[in-house]
Amino acid sequence: MSQVPETRDSLLVRLADTADHEAWCQFTAIYRPLIYRLARRRGLQDADAQDLAQRVLLSIAGAIGQWQAEPERAKFRTWLHTVARNAVIDHLRAAQPDVAEGGTTAQLRLQEAADERADEADGELKREYQRELLRWAAREIRDEFAETTWLAFWRTAVEGVPIPAVADELGKTVGAVYIARSRVMQRLREKVGEP
Repeated sequence: MSQVPETRDSLLVRLADTADHEAWCQFTAIYRPLIYRLARRRGLQDADAQDLAQRVLLSIAGAIGQWQAEPERAKFRTWLHTVARNAVIDHLRAAQPDVAEGGTTAQLRLQEAADERADEADGELKREYQRELLRWAAREIRDEFAETTWLAFWRTAVEGVPIPAVADELGKTVGAVYIARSRVMQRLREKVGEP
């Protein structure tokens, strides 16, 4: 899973129908933990991060009907990140006491620092999205595989244990571990790509 797939347009279209419970379950399973971790990394306490994730999802629910996937517009994930980042900023701003504003130079420095943090956060969101998508897909397909097949994949691809060590651990040949890992990875790719 070297490339981070975008949120499927078909899922976004389905989200416009607030009665599509399955689409919303899938969406929140992927994005709620991602938003929560983003908030925690920005210093919010657990309860505040949970509350913020809920508020962001409610904002998305209210605005998703206007979302249109167009190549010249921002990607959905970028839009979501902006909504989440602004919610975190609003929360932190509300929690901080008022401070005196500085001059133009101070304002420019603050804006530059904010822009740098935004760039870092965009990369962070991309990594978090990839991790959460993998977690979600893994939960969805886990029961499709025998325990040893899953362990061969998990220990080598996720935990990074060398294939010969996993082969010894599971009493399998090195080739069998490669095949098991490949089967699970292929199914993960299929699951992530499903409409």
